Amino acid sequence: MHRFSLSVLCIALALVSCTKDFEEINTNPHGFTNASNGSLFNHIISSLVPTGNEMFYIQNEILYKQTQQAALTRAAWGNYTLGTEDMWKNYYSTLPDFRELDKRLAAYDTTDEVRNIEAMLKITLALKTFKLTDIFGDMPFSEAGYGFQNLDYLRPKYDSQREIYLSLLSDLEWAANNIRPAAVVKEPFKSFVPFDKLFGGDMTKWLKLAHSLRLRHAVRMYEKEPELAGAIISDIIGNERPVFYGYDFITPKLESACLWPAAAGFKHEALNWSFREHNNLRMGEVIWHQLSTNDNADGSGISDPRAYIFFETNNANQWKAYPQPAPADTPPSGGIPYGSHRDQDGAFDIKGETNIYSAFNYFIVRDEDHIPIIFITGAELHFLKAEIFFRGLGVPQDKMQAEIEYLNGINASVEWWMQVAAGSTLPNSGLRFPAMIQIPASLSSASVQNRWGFWNATDDETKLRFIYAQAWLDAFRQPDQAYALVRRTAKTPRTDEPVQHFRLPYPPSEAAYNAVKLNEAIQRQGGDNPENKLWWIP
Repeated sequence: MHRFSLSVLCIALALVSCTKDFEEINTNPHGFTNASNGSLFNHIISSLVPTGNEMFYIQNEILYKQTQQAALTRAAWGNYTLGTEDMWKNYYSTLPDFRELDKRLAAYDTTDEVRNIEAMLKITLALKTFKLTDIFGDMPFSEAGYGFQNLDYLRPKYDSQREIYLSLLSDLEWAANNIRPAAVVKEPFKSFVPFDKLFGGDMTKWLKLAHSLRLRHAVRMYEKEPELAGAIISDIIGNERPVFYGYDFITPKLESACLWPAAAGFKHEALNWSFREHNNLRMGEVIWHQLSTNDNADGSGISDPRAYIFFETNNANQWKAYPQPAPADTPPSGGIPYGSHRDQDGAFDIKGETNIYSAFNYFIVRDEDHIPIIFITGAELHFLKAEIFFRGLGVPQDKMQAEIEYLNGINASVEWWMQVAAGSTLPNSGLRFPAMIQIPASLSSASVQNRWGFWNATDDETKLRFIYAQAWLDAFRQPDQAYALVRRTAKTPRTDEPVQHFRLPYPPSEAAYNAVKLNEAIQRQGGDNPENKLWWIP
């Protein structure tokens, strides 16, 4: 396997086109010298797409098991380092693009248009960096990505996760304060816009992303930094800073930050590969009991329409959850529920005779054009605010407002996912989700609220667990975010003891190259094992 190290920080990557997985929208940039600002940013945005190895070895093999959002029916793949190497490589091969763009922008005259681009860059860097540090902990950051500019930084130091968090939150605040939504018609912003495949140059959405990330990560670190986190939460809630909205009481907004493959000009081909070749994930009892009131195989107990979006029946057209924990005599999972043969009309229901458990819905793991790569949704923001008001984090406790945010979150999540499903299409045949899967008309956000509304809880602890359970459900295709929620709260749905898996070991390539700095970081954190907690975990 080719090893990428922090010494080079992938200067070579700048010597090839910055359009892998994206449409060819730049003119053959062969290096930093002649690559346009937009083409560098295009590569940055494209790097937000998780690789096949990350989805296969990290999400499917580890995170779904730890979050219990799905059942890992067989742990057949021990090569998790293929995933950690890909995540590490993805980040550090993109970091030089951030540093180069930052250097270029510093040379421009200070205008609102330039500030907008700087803000976009800082927000995207925060999005990528939070993701990596929340998997590994301490990591090279403040000195990383400069190897092509200064040889002194070939082996950068590891910053503590706390330092990284505070730096990113400061950058996000700067970005939010400097965004000017109306400054989008002059250069250099005007020629930069076509390369923004996330929001198409809509600076109001970039502003919402900045504040939304601030709120997510302030809540995440609250148990360790209540004063700092509380001040951020107070600023956003108290001053009504714009964040993504899912629901405005009775009006659906369904806002989110996502990459939509077809709109961005690429096909997410690795998605189906990661499920088809892995083939060990099935619906587990934990999530099934959140979606259905009983175990009736005909689905008559289903109370949540997301059951039909996230999962499907087995080969016998029955709803059957894999037991969690599974007794030794549990029949094995099998079949071919993720095989691409199902694209063809007439073959959709062929899942293999041994596919006796409900699998992930085929559309959600096969549609490479219309299933989004999700970064944050309006529903998540409602659930965050529900927790904030319920616990009184940075703002006065207000349980009535918490309930309003909670119900808005349910409305937003259910309707957002139903909207995604309605637009899902199989790539080969053109078969559409609504034509192949009929969600009963009796199921809606109202049926979810009827079962999981606060009025069904007998105490505050149960209500708080309701909030976490719905946030956990909404993050079904964001296993990294669900993993963070599970580790932070230890109150998401589970069938056994609280999670004991808190991080992933550093990739072997780091030990081979940056050993001294790596070992310092490992000793500082108490080890390099999954049992070692990250800084923000209580």
